[in-house]
Amino acid sequence: MHCISLPSSHLLLHSPAKTTLKLACHVSPRMFFNDSATNNNSGSTNGFSLIKNVSKLLWGASLPPGILISTVRTAWTSTWQIMMSQLAPSDPSGAYTRPFSKFRLNPTAATTKLHLYVGLPCPWAHRTLIVRALKGLEEAVPVSVAGHGLDGSWEFKDVPDKDNDILVPTMDRVNRCRNLKEVYRLRKGGYDGRATVPMLWDVEKKEVVCNESYDIIEFFNSGLNELAQHPGLDLSPVELKEEIEEWNRVIYPNVNNGVYRCGFAQSQEAYDVAVSGLFSTLDRIDDHLGSSRYLCGDRLTLADICLFTTLIRFDLVYNVLFKCTKKKLFEYTNLHAYMRDIYQIPKVAATCNFLEIMDGYYRMLFPLNPGSIRPVMPSVCEHEFLSRPSKRESMSSVGKRVQHVL
Repeated sequence: MHCISLPSSHLLLHSPAKTTLKLACHVSPRMFFNDSATNNNSGSTNGFSLIKNVSKLLWGASLPPGILISTVRTAWTSTWQIMMSQLAPSDPSGAYTRPFSKFRLNPTAATTKLHLYVGLPCPWAHRTLIVRALKGLEEAVPVSVAGHGLDGSWEFKDVPDKDNDILVPTMDRVNRCRNLKEVYRLRKGGYDGRATVPMLWDVEKKEVVCNESYDIIEFFNSGLNELAQHPGLDLSPVELKEEIEEWNRVIYPNVNNGVYRCGFAQSQEAYDVAVSGLFSTLDRIDDHLGSSRYLCGDRLTLADICLFTTLIRFDLVYNVLFKCTKKKLFEYTNLHAYMRDIYQIPKVAATCNFLEIMDGYYRMLFPLNPGSIRPVMPSVCEHEFLSRPSKRESMSSVGKRVQHVL
């Protein structure tokens, strides 16, 4: 059995060599997966019909017998635990523990011929796209956008650009690889670890420069000013660094990683702790934003970018799929207006491909959504709604500072 893993890693999950449950009939995997590789709907339709016919033959119009329900429930729970242990490593309490990034940035070792690899569903990669755009580094640091593959890996594909206003998946524009795993393996000594995004690549040395998102956005903010079109924009000014770090210490564990700790919790206790921390932090931030345009006052900073990429996915994905259901972001008056304020900064909306984001979660995270059915997009997440005036400019003593810089 092959199952789909988290889009931010390259994992192929296998069932144990031995199974304890034996069924009287052979069931094709096609019954459980859409045959999207061939775009042939007849396979999944025929599989569904076969299941219905077998069900009628065994127990007619009544519900399946209790022993079958109990057996399947036990088998599914065991299989789910196996898959989740690979998809989302946890501690003994069942709490999700995010793996550390393998490649940390050494600015002195990086050349100026760089290439950025990203995936559009990933909030960590999204950070790098926004800072790259705001600083005007599009020409200095070209980008290849990977899409989600059927096995959970990041694959490159040429998607027709129907809307020139937003990013879409592309081919590998520098190494011509089929997937991100192949790119990682090009480095000296190869690599067999997790092929994650974002990843900054040294084109000349054929080496991974960094795959830690915060290192990359700090580097884009201040390390490439000689190549940037907007070198005067500083998203991490010296006088605000301490305040930015304080916000990061609050936001990262409770919000950025907090939504994942809710969605990937493997025990009720772990989920309860994560969801409590998430919403108490959102309450605190919403209250703070009632009197402050951005987290650190009048100036947009890296802390805002890091918070934004989680907020823009909240009602779209996390509220439903990750069970962050206590409140929708739309119910937070200040937070939602703050998110719209950032979304409306020139070039930011172009980095937000909502259909790619939804597909990356709903259709690829099999353990969380076995049917791979993508729900309809909430109306409050559509571009037209997000483009409504936030009316937060009046809170800032410098007005539209960021827009003027750009």
